[in-house]
Amino acid sequence: MPFADELIGARAVRDLAAALRLTVPKSRVAAAEAALAPLSLRERSDLLRDALLADLPGDYASFAATIRAAAARAPSFTGWLIWPVTSAVAVKAIDEGTAAAFDDALALLAELTPRLTAEFALRTLLNHDLDRALAAIEGWTRSDSHDVRRLASEGTRPMLPWAVRVPRVLAEPRATLPILNALYRDESEYVRRSVANHLNDLSRREPELAVATASAWLAEPGDDPAATGKLVRHALRTLVKQGHPEALGLLGFAPARVEVTGPRLASDTVAIGGSLRFTATVHNPDPDPARLAIDYVVHHRKANGTLTGKTFKLTTRVLAPGESFELSREHSFRVITTRRYHPGPHALELQVNGVRSGRAEFVLVAGADER
Repeated sequence: MPFADELIGARAVRDLAAALRLTVPKSRVAAAEAALAPLSLRERSDLLRDALLADLPGDYASFAATIRAAAARAPSFTGWLIWPVTSAVAVKAIDEGTAAAFDDALALLAELTPRLTAEFALRTLLNHDLDRALAAIEGWTRSDSHDVRRLASEGTRPMLPWAVRVPRVLAEPRATLPILNALYRDESEYVRRSVANHLNDLSRREPELAVATASAWLAEPGDDPAATGKLVRHALRTLVKQGHPEALGLLGFAPARVEVTGPRLASDTVAIGGSLRFTATVHNPDPDPARLAIDYVVHHRKANGTLTGKTFKLTTRVLAPGESFELSREHSFRVITTRRYHPGPHALELQVNGVRSGRAEFVLVAGADER
């Protein structure tokens, strides 16, 4: 992902100030450029949001009029500078405290979302009045704009990355189902992908509800059953990794009596920054074909010495009666920002249709750069 200064940097500040005609020396938006350097992306957005609110201190109606005027006249009024703008719109409407301001803020977010998704700002309005917001958002599912239809699904996700949580959405998982039911057969894959991610969020807390919803969608897939099937597979990916029997069964991965040999490790020691190669054999001794979802689980050592498993996809395959399948994979221990490795004992298992087998242990050691 690009660095923060590539997304909300000096150019974005100047474009925002120019679009809003806030280029006078005392403009807080214009002055914000000097304060960006040490800030994260969200902090930069918040800084510009607050500067924008300070520079435009009138009522909500005049604030919204200024934003719409900038959108109409300034081609540069687009991209990541829209994040602080939509955030300011939501805050301004709530501060005003009227239904008219709230409703117009929702409409303005829908107008701006093709320039950059307004999903983060939408959370502020959802937290303020979920029922009123959802009533309007359901109308977005019929919009001609795929960006607006996606906003309906993405902005209401229970666990939207980078975004604040909406406690009532977490507590009332059925609240957003009308939106998903309206969009799962959408013509746009961009929208359907969001629907799949939304249902995957739900599955983490309400697996039975997610499976029941996915089952209903498969029963009425619309004009493109392949697209609905793809959506459901993506939506249930977390449950499949967890070995959830109903989710696996819905996707056609029934319990299978297969024989697993392995995993066989190329080495019992691997350095941080390196990779571990392993192989295995899966054999189907039954007289019927076996449809298999084959994954593997790496048990990482935590700082306190305990192990925690993370499941990784390997492959799906149909084995004919008596057929064997040889598989191999290299698992990387390259250093990444989202995972910290701790030297010491680790383990690896295969998982076939949700059933784990063949635990093999190895030791992760410090890499050359860490010694």
